[in-house]
Formats: sequence, structure tokens, C-alpha cells
Amino acid sequence: MAQIIPFFSPAARQSRSAAHTALIGSFAAHRRTQEDVFWLKENAELLNILECTGANVAAEALAPLQGFYDGAARHISFFRQYYRFILSICLDLEDLGMPGDTGAQLADWVQAEGLARAELSDLQRAEARRLLARREICLRDDGLDDRLRAFISRPETFAIPNKKAAYELTHIVFYLSEYGRRDPQLPQAALTSLEFAGLVAFLDQNADLLAEICIALRYGGQRPPAAWEAWLDRQVSAFTLSEGESSRLHDSYHEYFVTNWLMILSGRSAFRQAVPAGGVRVSAVQGGSILKSLSEAVFDAGMARSGWGSVKVRAEAMLNEEEHGLLCVAERSCAGFAHFFEGFARAGSAGAA
Repeated sequence: MAQIIPFFSPAARQSRSAAHTALIGSFAAHRRTQEDVFWLKENAELLNILECTGANVAAEALAPLQGFYDGAARHISFFRQYYRFILSICLDLEDLGMPGDTGAQLADWVQAEGLARAELSDLQRAEARRLLARREICLRDDGLDDRLRAFISRPETFAIPNKKAAYELTHIVFYLSEYGRRDPQLPQAALTSLEFAGLVAFLDQNADLLAEICIALRYGGQRPPAAWEAWLDRQVSAFTLSEGESSRLHDSYHEYFVTNWLMILSGRSAFRQAVPAGGVRVSAVQGGSILKSLSEAVFDAGMARSGWGSVKVRAEAMLNEEEHGLLCVAERSCAGFAHFFEGFARAGSAGAA
């Protein structure tokens, strides 16, 4: 694996408080308009990370969101399909220090309108329950926790590439743990699911997903593999933050958010790049995924792919030196790699008797 070790001059250094102020200002006022659902998503994610990591945010740093907070009741009454984003923003603003009780008022309104009953997904109901509970409103859903734990306690689901399922896994742990505030009581099978999903993300060099998995492991009381977090540490140092409007453009802001979130949780340096004033566009160095090459080797092995030993030589022959190095690191990172591979190999046939 290539190791990127960028150089930063002392002039580029910026306090975490200053970085928070610049980020909030950029995402509140310079990337998108408040009527854009992606504005809601981006700002909800940023504030959630600041709140759950106990960030000390100055009152003036929150000022760019005062207008949205003041008009939140009107916003949520029309954009009620986005009630979870809007409620989350208001709750986090208050918990970060903005004066007001709009969050409690909106939570009461959401409960009275029964908006959570319109959610088909257990994951979204769990998020709604967690948001309402922050203002002491109980959203009763008998069996919800059991269903969530049943979903995450099937490791074979997460031994194959499935980003949607993997992100649902991490968010279930976030909600069950109240973002690290309580023991989520994860069964051993759920911890194995996180390990399997992490191996897929590491083989894919997907820093965004792998960071979320490492956070979920930490919230579950586990120490993520050192190799995973060491690679993510290098990725954090490789971000580029450039000035300019980025509306309608998809950049690497989410990867930037969650990897820095992990850095805070793991006691590492976070927000290492100076955040420019105004619009910010985030660029990341993309890793060299070996999922496609490894999957092809497994598929080509046919019925002989039942175990790692039977496919290892074939897989290694298809990889270049750098890719082979990544595979070796992945294999060494987890004692359960061979067990993971049994699921990844998907041996057998749907037509077999």
C-alpha cells in the first residue's frame, strides 16, 4: 500500500475551534441553499458529530444557523418528509449552546403528527425514537431493538460487498449506543458482523465506510484493528480543502467528517488541514481497491472456492505487488479472516440439491 505523508507548514495550522467555525460557516451559507435536502443532510451530519464528540463550539460559530433555527417550525411543517434532519439540527444546535427550546417544541409536534408512524424502515424508526428521546418523548415500538439486533447478528450478510447493509449496520450501533453514551449490548455475532464489514471496506479501501465501522466498534466496547485505523490516519492527512462554491457537486465531505470523527474518538489529531473561509470543497486521495480482483479470483475458482487456502494462491497471482501487500495486511489484521472468507467466497450453487 502506498503511504501518503504530506507536509504541512506551520502557517497552515489552525485551531480546532477555528476549524469548527469555518466549517459551520461554509456548510451553513456557502455550499447549498436551505431548501436543498443535501443542505439539511450535510449540516445535520456536521452538527451531530460536533455534538456527540462533546465539541466546545463558540456561540458566534453557530450564528450562521440562527436564521434556520428561528424558522425551523415553518420549515418542518412544509418539508415534513425531512423531519429527522430538521429536528436533529435544532436539537444539536441547542445542545451545543444555542439558546431556545425549539427542539422540544418540534419534538412534541412530530409526536403529535405521528410522523414516525410513516417510516417503513426499522432503522429510520430507531433514529426517530432516539431524536424524540432527547427531549424525553417516548416513541414506543415493541420489538424494535430485537429486530435491529437480529439484523446485525447475521455475519454472513456483511461478508460480501453490500454498502447499504454495511451502513445500516453502523447506524444501528450508533442508535443502540446513543452515539457512545451507553452500552449497545451487541451480541458476539454482531461484533463479528462489524469485523466482516470492516474487512470488506478495508479491501475496498473505502475510508468513509471503514471509519464508520471503527466508530461502531468503539461504541460497542471494542478496539478496531490497528492496521485499519493506521490507514485511516494516513487518509485524514491526505485531504485537500479548497476554496470555492461546490453546490450540486459531490465531493468527499462525508468521508472527511467521519474520518475526523474517528480521529477524535481514538485520541488522534483531527481537522489537520486549515479550513478556508467561504465555500469549501473537500477532495480525498482514493485508495486502490482490490475487491474486484479478489472477487474475480474467487468466482473463477468455481466449486474449489470453499476455503481461503484453496483460493489464496490464485488470488495472489492476479494482484500486483501493492495489491498483494494490501491483501496481506487485511489477512493479518483480523484473526477471523479465514472465517470471513468462507462467507466472501459464497461457495455452492443455488441449484445444488
